[in-house]
Amino acid sequence: MQKFNMLRGNSRLVIRLFGWNLLSFLLAFLINNYLTVVLEYPGVRSFFSSPNKLGFLQVGVYVCSSFLISYYFVFYSNRSLRKDAERIHLFNVFLIRWFFWAVLFIGITDVAIAFLRVEKFLPYFASDQVISLLNKPIFVGSYIHIPIFLIAFFIALFTRTLGFIWLALLIVLAELLIVISRFVFSYEQPFMADLVRYWYAALFLFSSAYTLYDEGHVRVDIIYAGISGRLQGLFNAIGCILLGLSTSLAIVLIAFNGKYSIINKPVMIFEVSQTGTVGMFVKYQLALFLGVFGCTMIIQFVSYFFESIADYYQEPEKRSSFTVAYN
Repeated sequence: MQKFNMLRGNSRLVIRLFGWNLLSFLLAFLINNYLTVVLEYPGVRSFFSSPNKLGFLQVGVYVCSSFLISYYFVFYSNRSLRKDAERIHLFNVFLIRWFFWAVLFIGITDVAIAFLRVEKFLPYFASDQVISLLNKPIFVGSYIHIPIFLIAFFIALFTRTLGFIWLALLIVLAELLIVISRFVFSYEQPFMADLVRYWYAALFLFSSAYTLYDEGHVRVDIIYAGISGRLQGLFNAIGCILLGLSTSLAIVLIAFNGKYSIINKPVMIFEVSQTGTVGMFVKYQLALFLGVFGCTMIIQFVSYFFESIADYYQEPEKRSSFTVAYN
C-alpha cells in the first residue's frame, strides 16, 4: 500500500509538471512572439542555426518560464489537483472577463466614431487635424482601442460577471436596430453590420472556454454515460490531450507563426475591412480573437485535465458539472 501511495504521488507530480509546463510554454511563446514581431528579435530558431545573444535570450524565456512556474506552482506548492484546476480556471475567467469588457467598450466607441464619420458630424466636434487622424486605423487602434483595452483590465479586476448574457442581448438589440432602420427608415450603413459581426465573434470565441468548464459542449456519450466516474475521468483526461490540447496548441502555433501569420500581420498594420472609412476599424481584432480563443482553450483544457485526473484518483470535493463560478 505504501508503494502504491508513493507511485500515485509521483504520478500526480508528473501530471502537475506536465500541465503547468504547458502553461509556461504558452506564456513563453507569447512573450517571444512579441519580441520577434514587435521588437524584431531574430527568433528562437535563429539561435540553433547561428547562435546569437538575442536568440539566447529568447531561449532563456522558455527556460526561465518553465523553471519559475514549476517551482512556484508544483514544487513549492502542495495543492491538490482540484485546487490547481480551480486556480487555473479562475485565472481564465479573469482573462475572458477582461476581453468581454474590452470588446463591449471598443464596439460602442468605434461604432459611434464610424457614425459621426459617415454622417459628416465630426467637423462639429473636432478640428480637421483630429478628423484626419480619426480616419487612420493605426491612430484609432493605438490611441483609442489600446487605452480602452487597458481600462477594461482594471474593470475586470473589480467585477465578477462574465457578461455573456449581456453581450448576447446587445447582439440581438444591434440586429434589431438594423432591421428597424432598414425597413422602417430605409437607412443602413456598413458599420452596423460590422458591430454585429464583431460582438458575435467575441461571444462565440470567448465563451467557448467557459462552456467547456460548464460541460456545455456537445458530447457523444453512448458509451461514456454508462461507465464509472473513474473511467469517465480517465477518458476526459485522454481526450484533453489527444483532441483538446493538440487542437488548441495547433491553432496558437499556426496563428502566431511569424510576422506574416494570420494574426500577427493584421494586428501589426491595424487591418480594416474593404468598406474603409464607412465601417468600423476592428477587423484586425477579429483576427486576434482566434488567438484569444486558442489561448483560453489551452488554459481551460489544462484545468479540465487536472479535474479529470482528480476524478480518476477520486479526490474529494468533486464539483457539479453545472456549478457556476464567476469569481
